[in-house]
Amino acid sequence: MAEHGPLVDPATIPAWLRPVVEASAHLDAEMFRQLSAPTEDARDAAVLILFGEHETRGPDVLLQLRADRGGAHSGQVAFPGGSSEPEDDGPVATALREAVEETGLDPAGVRPVALLPRLHIPVSRFHVTPVVAHWEKPSRVWAVDPLESAAVARVPIADLADPANRFMCRHPSGFTGPAFALPRMLVWGFTAALLTLLLELGDWAKPWDGSDIRDLDAAWRSVRQAVGEV
Repeated sequence: MAEHGPLVDPATIPAWLRPVVEASAHLDAEMFRQLSAPTEDARDAAVLILFGEHETRGPDVLLQLRADRGGAHSGQVAFPGGSSEPEDDGPVATALREAVEETGLDPAGVRPVALLPRLHIPVSRFHVTPVVAHWEKPSRVWAVDPLESAAVARVPIADLADPANRFMCRHPSGFTGPAFALPRMLVWGFTAALLTLLLELGDWAKPWDGSDIRDLDAAWRSVRQAVGEV
């Protein structure tokens, strides 16, 4: 299997998703690797970037809110995914297995269509391969294990692209990166960076104010206030 690029003929997938699949062949893998130096104990992992199309809301992507258990990624919004197991036959198998375990989706309706270059995540010491897939036959999804996931949602691409939902988020460590404010969800970090790339690749992005920088705690409060949780 190729390290990154299309897994299918782009002509066989919906026109709205085709640019992402075509662009996957031309991404700079070295640039991805240079985001951070991998450690010797890094583990292989994969995430499923599952694109579907809602009959009224248009194209969407599946995201989950991880349970707040105090770990490195607790309480964060993420793509379904996790570490590879010995029985997994590559990143596609890992991504699908983890997505089934976490969201209950029916893998028979999921068609993997592209691989993005592998990324290193320093905080969790993972080598992560993003697997792009088309949800040909959407099935019911839910937070299968409440100890792992607090919620699962199909998020419209239009909501992610809306400039009103976009800003830069500053972590207490000093790291600053793109973020998205959604109902009950603050998307930042690795997931927000990938979504930012995907919006550009899919030609869905709209101009937004990159000078709007918010501290992480303040961003969390604003999301919770919007739904009346504080």
